[in-house]
Amino acid sequence: MQRPMTRPGNHVMKSYEVYADMLFRIALVHLGSREDAEEATQDTFIKLMEKAPPFKDDEHQKAWLIRVITNHCNNLLGRGWRKRVVRLEGAMPVTTDSPEDLAILQLVLAMPVKYRTVIHLYYYEDYPVQEISKILQISESAVKMRLQRGRQLLKLELEGAESQ
Repeated sequence: MQRPMTRPGNHVMKSYEVYADMLFRIALVHLGSREDAEEATQDTFIKLMEKAPPFKDDEHQKAWLIRVITNHCNNLLGRGWRKRVVRLEGAMPVTTDSPEDLAILQLVLAMPVKYRTVIHLYYYEDYPVQEISKILQISESAVKMRLQRGRQLLKLELEGAESQ
């Protein structure tokens, strides 16, 4: 039996106002498409309304939302039709005035998802390793290793770009 649709409570609207931009950026980094990121963000808030889990505090809610959108993006990426989609150039999650920052951001977006996710959460969302570990439900050492390998990939790409 389905629950009747009700208007979202003030807590959901407040959550949307506070977290929507951050969740959209995370989805955009994962999916590379503005439309897919908007849909994933919307689906995350629908899940918040449907599940209405109790949260200890704002940080607990924020971590829950990030975990939900990350899992949703991973599910979308695993679907067969998604693998055949061609990404559009110019779909950038953040704007920057610096050509150097833009070049680094493009390199981050081209990385494999497991490195791109931890780098985005660490450098763009300012999460410490311990929080990333909880959000992604992986060990702290796995987060550190992915950060290290992601940095190595970026360094190799930047050195390759400088030599050209």
